Amino acid sequence: MREYLMPIFVVAALALAGCNKSKSPEEVSKDVARAEQKAINEVTKSEERAQSALDAAHQTYKVAIAKADGNRKVALATCESQNGAAQKACKDQAEADYKTARADARVSAAVAVQQK
Repeated sequence: MREYLMPIFVVAALALAGCNKSKSPEEVSKDVARAEQKAINEVTKSEERAQSALDAAHQTYKVAIAKADGNRKVALATCESQNGAAQKACKDQAEADYKTARADARVSAAVAVQQK
């Protein structure tokens, strides 16, 4: 039985060792640039839809969510330059900021609907 467990533990250890590894500055820079460009594109699309839509509050919410999503992607790409616990903390902070931005967008949308 032990003969079968040892390879499983070795594979699990190797898989875990690959997590939270830092990337080279060049790779991080490319990832951040790609995430920023994608965020800009998503925000632009959302803004264009907001201009042509009847329900401005809903579209404003969508724009805010697109911005939050873009900021999250950029932050997560930036976290790749770190490793270990610092990378995990960075990713956790990015996720927390994203959740806060989504909650703020919901509140803003609710206020906008109530004002109509």
